[in-house]
Amino acid sequence: MFRTKRSVLVRRLWRSRAPGESGEGEGGERVHGAGGCCLGKSANKVPGKALGGSEAAELKALAHSVLKKLKEKQLEGLLQAVECKGGARSPCLLLPAAKLDSRLGQQPFSLPLLLCKVFRWPDLRHSSEVKRLSCCDSYGKNNPELVCCNPHHLSRLCELESPPPPYTRYPMDFLKPTADSPDSVPSSTETGGTNFLAPEGLSADSQLLHETGDPSHWCVVAYWEEKTRVGRLYSVQEPSLDIFYDLPQGNGFCLGQLNSDNKSQLVQKVRSKIGYGIQLTKEVDGVWVYNRSSYPIFIKSATLDNPDSRTLLVHKVFPGFSIKAFDYEKAYSLQRPNDHEFMQQPWTGFTVQISFVKGWGQCYTRQFISSCPCWLEVIFNNR
Repeated sequence: MFRTKRSVLVRRLWRSRAPGESGEGEGGERVHGAGGCCLGKSANKVPGKALGGSEAAELKALAHSVLKKLKEKQLEGLLQAVECKGGARSPCLLLPAAKLDSRLGQQPFSLPLLLCKVFRWPDLRHSSEVKRLSCCDSYGKNNPELVCCNPHHLSRLCELESPPPPYTRYPMDFLKPTADSPDSVPSSTETGGTNFLAPEGLSADSQLLHETGDPSHWCVVAYWEEKTRVGRLYSVQEPSLDIFYDLPQGNGFCLGQLNSDNKSQLVQKVRSKIGYGIQLTKEVDGVWVYNRSSYPIFIKSATLDNPDSRTLLVHKVFPGFSIKAFDYEKAYSLQRPNDHEFMQQPWTGFTVQISFVKGWGQCYTRQFISSCPCWLEVIFNNR
């Protein structure tokens, strides 16, 4: 009759578990034919695949036994992470590594993987499918005693499918500065409402990053609505940046604070779906993008594809998934062979384009990113 605080926390956690069955995620556009050429590996099986009856019962029993062993403060931290779906920074759930191994059927599961399976991805099978986020205290550390088990401190890896079709480089004329280009890259605090038109979806401001060569920032970010840039360039100095729409959904680049005159119904609709947006992180092996929102994002990057191809592929990244969107070593190897010409104008190998909710390219009705309602251009400093 009288429930303890602990039992209430456990009940709330169990009610917040991931559904064992779901349809295709909202917001994505269906692909025309071409079986998966524009999708990450896991896109062929929709996240949230139903569990078998016996496995679901075993998982429930195992999860309840784990939750009962957690302290009240640990339950509160886990509930905070689960109920906000990773939107707010939640504390690490550090548990003894010696007690992390369990079995589900014939398969061994670590406790971090088990909690991810319960609260995020029911179809998760192996630790190789996930990646620890840089916000986690266990990131990059090999602590034999304590490991973080917060399911929202891990992301699902978006692996690429079969070799993509070839691409051709963008004409360099698209990157020439125009009379409308500002004279310098503003700092991250300058987010005024000056707008610029994008030539074929590529920003003339790409030139600025290469001209300044400022080592204090490793990239700048431009936010676009269709063919118009909204606000000014956001200069990134910290290794990790949240790009989101409304406060207080993160710490970093708040798109909703920018002045936009676009009254398009589609733009307004997509804006409302950006939500927690993405996390952009510079790591040892390159730059990773983590989809924090509730809808898919779409990414185009030269370093994601085969250098001998003819068209850059647009990759779909589901909510909760991460993808290495930029690889510095590959980008340098893809530089134009004519050094003089390269120094005169930047090459788009150092630019990544990201669209929220709506895709573009050969698999979608929109052929150019400048037709997408809300998108980002991330321009990397190659100095």
